[in-house]
Amino acid sequence: MYIGVDYYPEHWSKERWELDALLMHSAGFNVVRMAEFSWVFMEPEEGKFQFDWLDEVLDLLAKHEIQAILGTPTAVMPAWMAKKYPDSLAVDKYGNRLVWGVRKNNCFSSMSYNLLSERIIKTMAEHFSKISNVIGWQIDNEFGGPICYCEICHKNFQEWLKNKYQSIENLNKSLGTHFWGHKFNYWNEIPIPDDMNTHNPGLCLDWKRFCSWMNVKFQHNQVKILRELCPKHFITHNFMGLYPDINYYDLSEDLDHVSWDNYPVWKDNPFNEKQEIFYGASLSADVMRGLKQKNFWIMEQTAGPGGWGSFGRNTLPGEIKKISYQQLAHGADGIIWFRWRTCTAGREQYWHGLLGHDGKPLRRYKEAAETSREFHMIENEIKDTAIKTQAAIIYDYDSIWATQIQPSFDGNNYVENIHRYYNALLRQGINVDIIKQDEDFSKYKIIIASSLYILKKSTADKITTYVKNGGIFLTDFRSGVKNETNICYDITLPGLLTDVLGIEIEEYSAIPLNTEYPIKNVDGNEYHAIKYMDWITVKNAEVLANYQVQYLNNFAALTKNNFGKGRAYYAGTIIKEENFYDELIENILKDSGISSVIKPPLGVEISIRQDSSKILIFLINHTINKKEVKVPSGAEILINLERIKDTIILEPFGVEVIKIKKVL
Repeated sequence: MYIGVDYYPEHWSKERWELDALLMHSAGFNVVRMAEFSWVFMEPEEGKFQFDWLDEVLDLLAKHEIQAILGTPTAVMPAWMAKKYPDSLAVDKYGNRLVWGVRKNNCFSSMSYNLLSERIIKTMAEHFSKISNVIGWQIDNEFGGPICYCEICHKNFQEWLKNKYQSIENLNKSLGTHFWGHKFNYWNEIPIPDDMNTHNPGLCLDWKRFCSWMNVKFQHNQVKILRELCPKHFITHNFMGLYPDINYYDLSEDLDHVSWDNYPVWKDNPFNEKQEIFYGASLSADVMRGLKQKNFWIMEQTAGPGGWGSFGRNTLPGEIKKISYQQLAHGADGIIWFRWRTCTAGREQYWHGLLGHDGKPLRRYKEAAETSREFHMIENEIKDTAIKTQAAIIYDYDSIWATQIQPSFDGNNYVENIHRYYNALLRQGINVDIIKQDEDFSKYKIIIASSLYILKKSTADKITTYVKNGGIFLTDFRSGVKNETNICYDITLPGLLTDVLGIEIEEYSAIPLNTEYPIKNVDGNEYHAIKYMDWITVKNAEVLANYQVQYLNNFAALTKNNFGKGRAYYAGTIIKEENFYDELIENILKDSGISSVIKPPLGVEISIRQDSSKILIFLINHTINKKEVKVPSGAEILINLERIKDTIILEPFGVEVIKIKKVL
């Protein structure tokens, strides 16, 4: 188990380094990440490299049994580069070159920037390849912009389109440029669509794909150098959870494992136990695990209040630990807190670390040390365990981007749509895999595809086969609307899924803001539709809920269709009440034969990791109240080392891990 901190020795005097290493060792930390913002310290002048300071730090850390991950420093170019090679800086959509002085201001098309980046990476790799306590590399830092509109990027976009479509005739046909007379005769006529709300939707979608591809290509070039020169080191990148602007499936392909930066969104009232903001961090973790269907690392973990100009609320006593256990429960094999010590200078003076500005090991440090001690205590149990589940949710970047470009109705948010089902599954104590359209569906009893706006025919065929063979499929509004080039299918909705769903949607409507339409299900329970509604006509499907409003009460809001050996559910609206989704998911779980080991009480999260001989059940109390949890008989408790019968009392923000010696 790797546990540690992000460390910036260049921010502090050498006299402090020994004490830092000693405190880290005392806390049980065995790894640090360094150097991702240190380009100018390693190459203060062009072509003149200085690694002696980092060698000294690494040697000090090694004496205290601490290993290191080095970041390639390309997220912040030195000032000398910006001055000598201004083409390295990105250009905004108004034609202005960005001013050096923040991070992420580079142009990925710049030859200067690419060559200088490759040189510093190669020089670092050659120097540190044989340093015994360097174990891996983080590529760059949090890929995500900037979007550059320079002439080189423009030409590269045109070339990218040419490679994709092969002929201008094919591009025109695929993107539907006949509309508004926007047909192209030559590749160099194609603009950068600088307004996602007005330009051709297909061109906008391709621009988003191109910008994502630029990040993936830049990372690939770095990975290639490191693979050659540091074959024994792992390579990762610190992703940003639900960040929407890069196709993370593509970005993860070159890496040994995914890492991500976990900063749960703090809301004003942590004392309301019904708040479920903690599920956002769970979904992010499962998305990260799903990128490679593999366990992940946390490269930056919340240590205290975050903020640049102003800061949010502090972590309450116990939160640092329970946030870490939540990620461990969802597949983390390494936890690194950001940061070691709060910086006294720069833009992140208020992004707090385990130590404050004063450098004293106080409450947050002590809680991290306690967490580290517990992780080491159970690391042999955790080793080689993973999450295995029979429920999956499709997470699709094309659909995210297409929804951003044309949301269809006000308030349509792809991630919020997924959360409704995801949260309901977690409330039932069920783990979830997050998968792409191309994943093997046959591994799962349940597949959910919320707002699958862009639906490939190959995926529609897979869904049909999956249900026919006995799978349970759930989808909802605005799914199957468009093809891969963002063109609406010219068949009645739900389009390619009509047969498997057994319905037709001849019309649909947005629901005005602050308006609710009542619906009633077959059990007589009443709910309220908001934001959007499909007017569903059943063909072969069974009606599970109807609208209860004049003119619309002949239309279904929720349906189920028996198709082959399986069932396909369709929800044609957004329901205001949370318990609607609880009831729907509970019924689908019964339909599929999936049951939870523990159904958690309100505010408690359950997650399971297992191997061939045991399962580990993580219990996480996200509230400030004590919680009683019923557990299977014969379970062994791992953290507090107490004998249990059939219940565990979790303290506020309390956590526990129990073991059962059999595979589910």
